[in-house]
Amino acid sequence: MPTINDQPPAGRSRPFLSTIVRLSPFLLIALSAVADAETPAGQRYDRFVAAAPALAAATWGSFGTLVIGLLAVATEVALALARDGRVGASAASVVAATVTVTLAASYTSGMRVRRERDLALVRSVARTAQQVVLRPLPDRIGDVGLALYYNAAAEQAQIGGDLYEAVRTPFGVRIILGDVQGKGLPAVEMAAALLGSFREAAYDAKDLPALASRLEIGLQRYAERASSPDAAERFATAVLLEVPDDRPEAYLLNCGHPPPVLLRADGTVRPVEPRVPLPPLNLSALVASDYHPQTVPFGPGDRVLLYTDGVSETRDRRGEFYPLTERLARWTAAPDVELLENLRRDLHRYAGGPADDDVAALVAARLAPPAG
Repeated sequence: MPTINDQPPAGRSRPFLSTIVRLSPFLLIALSAVADAETPAGQRYDRFVAAAPALAAATWGSFGTLVIGLLAVATEVALALARDGRVGASAASVVAATVTVTLAASYTSGMRVRRERDLALVRSVARTAQQVVLRPLPDRIGDVGLALYYNAAAEQAQIGGDLYEAVRTPFGVRIILGDVQGKGLPAVEMAAALLGSFREAAYDAKDLPALASRLEIGLQRYAERASSPDAAERFATAVLLEVPDDRPEAYLLNCGHPPPVLLRADGTVRPVEPRVPLPPLNLSALVASDYHPQTVPFGPGDRVLLYTDGVSETRDRRGEFYPLTERLARWTAAPDVELLENLRRDLHRYAGGPADDDVAALVAARLAPPAG
């Protein structure tokens, strides 16, 4: 499934900059030696060689840092012999300082390397957890094409409180896109519970109201055994979409979520506001209501955009909300992936920087059935 996120591609200048940083200790030693040799005896630049092993600790390992420290010591000794014919007290103090910095830098470098390995392992586990909770989706399920833009707001996070899933069932393609209240691990835990309930119930619930009821029951059972003490008070907004195989229509059930946007093949764009507002999931015990799905036309060429409040509640510097429907009207001719890429870039420009909330946007498109 085509997936867009906010991780920037590696720039071409990054390898060059990395090389410059790694060579900086050698450049410092060389420049210090040249400056010391070309200036009068009263102006001493050889002391700067002591900083070389400290620079090396940022990019080199322990052994490399030790080698650079030894090179700095050898350079200082050579400068002293060339200048005075001996290693005097002043040069000896520089050597002692360089040795001290080298030992400290070598230890620091070793600690940095170990922490980088630990961080790489944690990131690998996070990527695995993301693929378990938020599994990659195919680019097509039956006659429904899928494209996704997903970005977790937490720095270095692979998953947040936004969730999505799409499955092929006897009733057609069923899709959920939701947003769990809160942030951090409790939100991820509840998102995993909600997705687990959806993956189990989507195949046999007779319609979307029955499916929503099953999700309610699943969240209630989750709250009874959850590790978070406020799990019973948490809720999740969600949109359920069902696309039957044999009819040019789709069914939507909105549980307290921002309204989906329907993009017709003729270029019209309109939000699908719920006729009867429904409470978020896990609040049915507090707000008694019946589930009322909506039927919308959904023939070949039609698309529907499901999104979380990370899109609709993006504000500019004046505090105005992002005009989603107005912007989508500009991109009706764009393919699904290009439309989401336009949305990602436009959100970034509109907010003046990265989003401070989880963002998920999913395009489901009715495709023409394959030949034969």
